[in-house]
Amino acid sequence: MHKLSRILAFAAISTIAFAAPANADDVKAGDLVISQAWSRATPGGAKVAGGYLTIENKGTAPDRLIGGSADIAGKFEIHEMAMENGVMKMRPLDKGLAIDGGKTVKFAPGGYHLMLEELKGPLKQGDSVPVTLQFEKAGKVAVTLDVQGVGAQAPGGAGHMDMKKMPDHSGMKM
Repeated sequence: MHKLSRILAFAAISTIAFAAPANADDVKAGDLVISQAWSRATPGGAKVAGGYLTIENKGTAPDRLIGGSADIAGKFEIHEMAMENGVMKMRPLDKGLAIDGGKTVKFAPGGYHLMLEELKGPLKQGDSVPVTLQFEKAGKVAVTLDVQGVGAQAPGGAGHMDMKKMPDHSGMKM
């Protein structure tokens, strides 16, 4: 029994010591938690790409995402896609996007997204693209977008692709 106890104790300690945190890629900045940051691969010659992520405000005071930058892009904007009179329209959010206290905002295809314009090269599946988000209160926050396949709808390639509902920015010219 003594030998079995040592084996079980070793197994428990090993599990604790080597277990990866559940959200290893989460980035914390003040009350904000940024997770599931990703983008899509772009075809050669594409000049724009979308960036997607989730921002959770665990505090009580609001913060605002007001901009950002990425070395791979000449221009960085925060965009919203919304239905207007039966037509999907995209527009930049020039005043940024508020993240109210206690709320979560999800950036996803067909909704809020980061717009990387004037790309200096293609985004390739498997790449990691560093970006810097600029918040009013939390300041500059470094995040890495994990590049998924061209038609991905979620990190890890999960989700169903319906190009009529979820436009793919990777081939857009601006």
